[in-house]
Parts: sequence; C-alpha cells; structure tokens
Amino acid sequence: MQSKKLAPIVLFIYNRPLHTKQTIEALQKNELAKESELFIYSDAPKNSEAQSDVDEIREYIKSINGFKKVTVIKRDKNWGLANSIIDGISSIVNQYGKVIVLEDDLVTSPYFLKFMNDALEFYENEKKVWHISGWNYPIEADDSKDVFLWRVMNCWGWATWADRWQHYERDIDKTFTDFSIKEIKEFNLDDVENFWSQVVDNKEGRVHTWAIFWYATIFKNNGLCLNPVQTFVDNIGLDGSGIHCGTKKSYKDRLNLQKTIGFTDVFDESSLYVEKVKEVIRGTFLNRVKKVIKKIIKGKK
Repeated sequence: MQSKKLAPIVLFIYNRPLHTKQTIEALQKNELAKESELFIYSDAPKNSEAQSDVDEIREYIKSINGFKKVTVIKRDKNWGLANSIIDGISSIVNQYGKVIVLEDDLVTSPYFLKFMNDALEFYENEKKVWHISGWNYPIEADDSKDVFLWRVMNCWGWATWADRWQHYERDIDKTFTDFSIKEIKEFNLDDVENFWSQVVDNKEGRVHTWAIFWYATIFKNNGLCLNPVQTFVDNIGLDGSGIHCGTKKSYKDRLNLQKTIGFTDVFDESSLYVEKVKEVIRGTFLNRVKKVIKKIIKGKK
C-alpha cells in the first residue's frame, strides 16, 4: 500500500542518550526506514546539568544512517518539550501534508512505519479520522479485528495530516471554559480515567504540556482516533527520566509483528474496544490501590 510518498518521521530528543539510542535503533530496523525521511529536533540544555547529555546525544546523531535522509534541527536555546513539538510538527506537516511523530523513549515494532503509512493512506480522505496511534493498552483481543476507532488520543508514536493538525490550538482558558460537565465525563472515558486533570494542571501552571490539547481539539471536533488492537510501540521512558512522564503507569505488551493490517471502514467509536480499555485501566487502578493497602498494613506491623 506504499503507492504514495511515505510520511516523514519527526523525532524529538533532549537529554536521554540511552533511551534515544534504543528509539533510533528500533526505528532503523523498520521495514520502511530506508525509504523514509527522518527529522530530528534536538532541544538545547535547560541548565548546566543537562549539557553533557545533550552534547553526547548531538554527537551520536551525527552518524545516524539507515534512512532516506536525516535532517537534524538543533535548537540554540531551550524551547521545552511542548513548544518544540508544536513548532516541529507544524513545520514538517505543513510542508509534507502528513507526519509521523515520535519522542526519545519509544521502541517501535519493525512494522510500525508500515502500519502508520498504510493507515495515513487508508484514512486520508475520511475526515472523521483525525489521529493514528501506534500504541495501545494491553487489551484482551478475542476477535479478528486488527484496529478500532475511539475518542481517546494516544501520543506514544502517532501520525496525522496537515488539514487536521491545522485546527490544533493550545488555548488553556478556551479549553477550560468550552467543556461542559457532560463533555468532561466523556473526555475522561466516562470517568474511568482523569485526562481532564492535565488541563487543570496546565491552567494552574504545574505543567506545560501539548498533547492533552491535541486530544481536546480532536474531541471538540467530534474526531476519531485509530488504534491498533495490539501495540506497535513500547514506552521505555516510564522510569522517571523524562519530562512529565513519571513512573506511575506502565502498560506492557508484546510488540505487534503483523506486516499487513486490516483496517475498518465503519467510522464510529467501537463500544467493544472502549470497554476492553476500560477494563485494563480499572485493573491497573485496583492493583495500585492493593499495593498502597499492603504498604499501610506492612507499616503497622
């Protein structure tokens, strides 16, 4: 399904040499890597403590090969992750019409790029689909479906088109006031998760993030996001080493090694798979509660 020009890959890196190398090495093993253009955005150090790691990464990326072309954009000042991502995506997607986005802690399946490019082509003219996710929760798959559509945006390896991304805006006050109580509940996956807390954290200045506003943009435009049933991406950054990622949740699953994926042409949210994801989230929450209770009991002994 590669009759059209492949989407460019945009990779955002900062100060994690070991994570970055694993991300790039996995990407190099992708079937379509040699036919794909790679743009690497390297942010400048925020302080002197980050300088040596940033220098190490910038030295490493000088020798990267295995792609059709590699372009490195070195920030001469610290932009911060959110600002760098918004600017980088906008620049590349407006030039190429579509884009595949990765950060420096994502290990991909050898067929990640194929899945992304095939999905970008399949759904290009279906305006209800706004976003292609490469990652998925480790759900129980008990039917023959390879993908599903739903409301939630995942940003651990994803893709979109210029005509969808043009609607993106990081307007905290507007987002905060535009959502009704009913919409917030739906946004929170019917209150099974609390995605909305990220909007609150941005408004109150605790964080400065971008992804929750992309989800909000898609949600307010009644857009749908495509997910693979089995993930093509593993996040290796949930170890406290990244910005805003923390160590709270880790959804591990085997990487998808399917070369050919069957796409859906039913452009509605899948209630079946929404429930499957809810089960995983509820299970993770209960496990966390059990661990806290065990610690309390142990402390009283």
